[in-house]
Amino acid sequence: MKSMMLGVVLSVLGVGGVLAADQTWTGAISDKMCGANHKAMCAKMTDRECTQACTKGGTPYVLVAGDKVYQLTNHDADLRTHAGHTVNLTGDLKGDSIRVSTDSMSTPGRKRKRELTIGSTLALPVK
Repeated sequence: MKSMMLGVVLSVLGVGGVLAADQTWTGAISDKMCGANHKAMCAKMTDRECTQACTKGGTPYVLVAGDKVYQLTNHDADLRTHAGHTVNLTGDLKGDSIRVSTDSMSTPGRKRKRELTIGSTLALPVK
């Protein structure tokens, strides 16, 4: 009886681990105050400049993916680097919040993507 109960508990824990697997989203890094529309708050700034200004003031980062806006946790230094850019984020979704595990620049038309993980550095080209 005890071994059967232990088997059930281990099965449930195993399924829980599978359900909590990381997912990947593509979208733009923005700030919670502006979301998808920076023009109302920062008419004379680029989306990147507006996101950097808002987050410097304490507003959290968000990912705008289609018509959904997800609050982002973890990885603030990397998100600052990608402010206003379209990126691929991998992480764990809980409600409307994504705990970021990795992010990389989304580079349409390029076969190689720049992978950025915790503790690594990415040099972005200057436009």
